Amino acid sequence: MAGGAAEERQTRWVPLLEPILEHGRQEMASLPIPDELLVDIFLRLPTPIDLVRASAACISFRRVAVDRSFIRRYRKLHGPPLLGFLDRQKVFYPAMAPHPLASAANAVALAADFSFSFLPAPASDWVVQDVRDGRVLLDRTPQYATDSTRHLFVFPELVVCDPLHRRYLLLPPIPHDLAASVDDPLWTDRFRYCEIFLAPPGGDDEEASAAEETSFSVIWMAQCTTELVASVFWSSTGQWRAISSMSCSDLFSGLLPLTGSHHFSWRQYSYGCFYWVTDWRERLLVLDTQTMEFSIAEPPPEARGLPCVDIAIVEAGEGMPGMFVLSEDAVYLDYTIRRSNCGSSSQWQHEKTFSLDSKCSVMGAVGRHLLLYQLGNPSLGAGCFLLDVKTLQLERLLVSNSSRPYGHIYSNFPPSMLSTPAISSGVEKKGAGEETPEQGCAAASSREQSPCLE
Repeated sequence: MAGGAAEERQTRWVPLLEPILEHGRQEMASLPIPDELLVDIFLRLPTPIDLVRASAACISFRRVAVDRSFIRRYRKLHGPPLLGFLDRQKVFYPAMAPHPLASAANAVALAADFSFSFLPAPASDWVVQDVRDGRVLLDRTPQYATDSTRHLFVFPELVVCDPLHRRYLLLPPIPHDLAASVDDPLWTDRFRYCEIFLAPPGGDDEEASAAEETSFSVIWMAQCTTELVASVFWSSTGQWRAISSMSCSDLFSGLLPLTGSHHFSWRQYSYGCFYWVTDWRERLLVLDTQTMEFSIAEPPPEARGLPCVDIAIVEAGEGMPGMFVLSEDAVYLDYTIRRSNCGSSSQWQHEKTFSLDSKCSVMGAVGRHLLLYQLGNPSLGAGCFLLDVKTLQLERLLVSNSSRPYGHIYSNFPPSMLSTPAISSGVEKKGAGEETPEQGCAAASSREQSPCLE
């Protein structure tokens, strides 16, 4: 069976990549391959590492592969490369072989400073709050709250950084007029009264895609006893602005009354929208990052009324979100898709039920991939696995026989923060001719032993 698997890998990959490399090595005297054809071929390469290897063959290949419009098309088609996990205590768990991006993940682990020693001292006070596109959002607050320091738990000091290039941006405080609208916020977790997370700049057009390489936004949100309050920071403007709030009468109509903690949790992201669920999965809170407006939606029937059931929302294709719901006994997964009804409304439709060989827990989702932690599978062992909703194939991301890694999914190489003049750094800006972070890491990984492709 091992020989058959090797033959399958050879049949799958070699006819696609080898002729390209051979053409580059020989620098054929015949007419060059048209750029349009190269783009079509390169878009079919499965990983960034394969793309870098092809681009190294000759100058004409590299010119096509490093073109920014091509890179945006490639990223949109293939989704962000999933490299591992980064937990709150700044420990990075890289993807492991035989995952095809294991070499790139190891290169990131060696090159990046995940201790964040380059942040304003004391660096140990910073806590990881979110990760997106290789950028990391951290905050720091006092260890214990007092009457004089309680506001710091509501409005902590915030920083966004690129751990690969050791560059960071300290965010300005939320303006007083926005802060004054926050009344009696509820606890989220770990003595915090707010939820802070990274968001894309928004927009699906070419201009927005280009802006995403250097721009980002940070959303601050608090669930108060009377309303939901939120603000957004745009890196392009360097300013905070308020997001329209929602009253509790709209948010929690028909639900149990609030106690001392927040109602919505388990944040998910899909196609420009963030989703939260209630403890008993009766409601979905939705934030559309295009309009920066909140709304309420109904979850699929499979998720309603089940306390503490793991869910994950993925990108099912064609702009439709999909939801995985883990059964209470953790032995099967229900998969539903929210389909549009002629553009006027949408509803959840059940797609498939997956039986699990052993008990699993849902770790989250990124793009079209569901992340599972599986215990004691006789054939695969314990560890973290990816389920691709397009191919329905399960592949191992990392082995974790001791315990499940808790943390944020670390995907994608950091988009260039180098062109952002406000970024603080102890080094000068790189020249235009130098490698991008993605090219540098992938090139470093390509010098290592080739990963095993399944």
